[in-house]
Amino acid sequence: MPSTLENATAEQAVHTLVKLCSGVLPVWTRQLAASRAQSETAVSEMMQAFANIGPHLLTAQRQSQEITEALSQGDGKITGLAQLCAQTLAPLRQHAQLPDGGAMAIDAVIAMVTEAISAIEKINQPFSQETQVVAEQVERMYIGFQYQDRISQMIALLEGDIARLQEVLDKGGRDVPDLQTWLDGLETQYAMAEQRQNHPGAEHAGADADGSKETTFF
Repeated sequence: MPSTLENATAEQAVHTLVKLCSGVLPVWTRQLAASRAQSETAVSEMMQAFANIGPHLLTAQRQSQEITEALSQGDGKITGLAQLCAQTLAPLRQHAQLPDGGAMAIDAVIAMVTEAISAIEKINQPFSQETQVVAEQVERMYIGFQYQDRISQMIALLEGDIARLQEVLDKGGRDVPDLQTWLDGLETQYAMAEQRQNHPGAEHAGADADGSKETTFF
């Protein structure tokens, strides 16, 4: 049977533990809140930067499309210019009074026009491809930024639960709910599958995660 001294020592240990938790938990809460605030600020600034890039990217894509359309075959299009030039100059090239070297000069003009059009086509092709790649990467980053909202929600929930525990400790441990009741209450506040998967513990989370790998954004 425990002696009076042992009981006093155990009571003192409990008191010390409660005091320790009461002092440490607010620090954890403040650090979590600061981390969440800084993360939200950084992501907000990056989102604003990408929002500013958006119109410029759309302009580049539109210009690329316009160039591609201008280079397409058809009357009045750039790619038809070489053929139109050759057709227009053909009568002159066959003219009986064409000076010496005239045919060569006409052929040289047609060749230069053809080469210029070919160069424009080669320049636009990688430009068009790159603008598309950049647009896809920007979209991927937007999706990635949505994870920050998920993380913020998770941290906010932990902040609230720590504050709840702090209130219990401040009351000296009176009216303390049992562990399962506390965990059940916490679980009801989860909004994401990952939270529910991780709640039971690693041995349960792994099995649940195999059954559902879909990511939901908020």
